[in-house]
Amino acid sequence: MLRNKNTGTNEFRKVVEEISMFVGYEALRNLELKEVEVETPLEKAMCPVIAGKKPAIIPILRAGLGMVEGLTTLIPSARVGHIGMYRDEETSLPVFYYYKMPSNKDRLVIVTDPMLATGGSACDAIRRLKEDGYTSIRLMCLVASPQGVAAVEKQHPDVDIYIAALDEGLNERNYI
Repeated sequence: MLRNKNTGTNEFRKVVEEISMFVGYEALRNLELKEVEVETPLEKAMCPVIAGKKPAIIPILRAGLGMVEGLTTLIPSARVGHIGMYRDEETSLPVFYYYKMPSNKDRLVIVTDPMLATGGSACDAIRRLKEDGYTSIRLMCLVASPQGVAAVEKQHPDVDIYIAALDEGLNERNYI
């Protein structure tokens, strides 16, 4: 449904949210937990909760916004930041037009970008986060090309990548 050209806008948004939630389970599966005591109606119980600062979800605007809802379904207390960027057509360099992050850098950051084609935008966003002091970063995409995955792995080998589908490659215009 996600890739069907006949899928309507509302259906598309719901599918993006659902797939983001499923991939989010994998991206979040090894979060550090701690036990806290909870008073239930019957007795006290020890229950696991996320240890430390809550993760931050950082969509690359605008396309990455569609993935946020699925992740906040899993972690309602997650912080949300935003990275707005585009490529300068003459220089091919990234131009950041918006950058708003949670204040505490000691947290897991999940960058969302639905399409990982050449990997340029994701690599630039991750580089900017690292320059800003974030050290625990994961990238989450819906569809990726082998070239995009290779670019991120080469430039940021410490960043885990979570994708729903890996395509065959890019066309002559560098589109998936």
